[in-house]
Amino acid sequence: MTVRAVKKPVLAVAVAAVSAVLALSACTPGGGGGDDGEDAKPEDISTDVASMGDITLDVWDQEVRGGQAKQIEALNAAFEAKYPNVTIKRTSKSFDDLQKTVRLAITNDDPPDVVQVNNGRADMGQFVAAGLLRSLDGYAEVYGWDERFPESVRSTASYSDDGKTFGEGTLYGMAQVGEMVGLWYDKQKLGSLGIEPPQTLEEMESAMKAAKAAGELPVQLGNAEAWPAIHDFGVAMNQYVPRDDTRALGYGRKGASWTSDENVQGADLFKSWVDEGYLTPDFNAVPNDTAWRDFAKGQGVFMIGGTWYQADLEAAMGDDLGFALPPVGPVGEPAVTGGTGLPFAITEASEHADAAAAYLDFLTNADAMKVIQENGGLPVIDGDAASATGVGKEVITAWNKVTEEDALVPYLDWATPDMSDLLGQQLQKLSAGTIDTAAFLDTLEKSYTDFTDQNE
Repeated sequence: MTVRAVKKPVLAVAVAAVSAVLALSACTPGGGGGDDGEDAKPEDISTDVASMGDITLDVWDQEVRGGQAKQIEALNAAFEAKYPNVTIKRTSKSFDDLQKTVRLAITNDDPPDVVQVNNGRADMGQFVAAGLLRSLDGYAEVYGWDERFPESVRSTASYSDDGKTFGEGTLYGMAQVGEMVGLWYDKQKLGSLGIEPPQTLEEMESAMKAAKAAGELPVQLGNAEAWPAIHDFGVAMNQYVPRDDTRALGYGRKGASWTSDENVQGADLFKSWVDEGYLTPDFNAVPNDTAWRDFAKGQGVFMIGGTWYQADLEAAMGDDLGFALPPVGPVGEPAVTGGTGLPFAITEASEHADAAAAYLDFLTNADAMKVIQENGGLPVIDGDAASATGVGKEVITAWNKVTEEDALVPYLDWATPDMSDLLGQQLQKLSAGTIDTAAFLDTLEKSYTDFTDQNE
């Protein structure tokens, strides 16, 4: 995300609240986490949830779509059945609403115990820097997360303790699902055009051209919230930009650049898709939820988007829904934007950190992976393509291929704390024609270098 929209952080609010929050986080019976907010040491951690007395775990999540909601509801009920002394108090919000409210929630006088937090610098990074989230390293050792989950998964929720370095350091979150941005397509429409799912940029552009000539909308897009077009833009960039360069940009590494020749080619490609009319007319005025629902109703041959749409699209389209990896362009190597869904993190102020850690383990164990897959999700590990049905088989096969080929690249809006807002806004200007690609990339470059220069 999970990328998706990341609202500009109110860092002053978070920093001002750090002292009060840390004062609340001292260890209590069954709470874990060490005294005075210190990291939980393996020898001090209790996994015996049944002996912790009556506990209410306050959990905030964004699992609100059909399959997402079903899996979390089933797992919450199973956890409460296993531990009758624990009550899950669940607050569920849409991704955008969660981003707007979670920051204040974890800095108020009664913060939740567990929150889903966007991996990026604007959220998890700044929460780590402000001391608002607990290190999970001790729990990872006790529960075996550091062996069960590959480094490529754990790195997407890892930061240095000062929040400056993203992608390595201390573990601060556990994700349930993998996610990647690919091509959702309407099998019926593609078949009527006599076209196979495109594997190269040339095939993709030919397909879009043929769709338009046939009176079809080539690519459905709703970008009123400014973040969805980042995914279409990312597919265009990945046609030209080497994977390692994209990783350097996405993780905010000093020395990476937005203005390389390859980035110019990628930005020009995205602008050409707009100019050729391959994307939804006036897409900057179309809400994202409207766009994917319109695609499900048959408006559009393709939709570029993440695997988080799977359950809802399949429920609406059934066997007409297909999924394919983005094409491989002149760069000559597959590159697929993705990572994990929003990780579940434990707040520093939680008085029930050990119980919360047991909950995170329950949400991500092997049985949970089966529940996630059964409800149309993409398990972050242990996905079984052989037992999958419908488009799930295509998605899991694609995910396995991407991870095996080391083709995952991070979301570009992870690059700096403000990059999601900036990139989204600038893409709206670029697509509207109020700026050209040179001005677009120069604006990103200045913000990026300002950040990396002061982030050393």
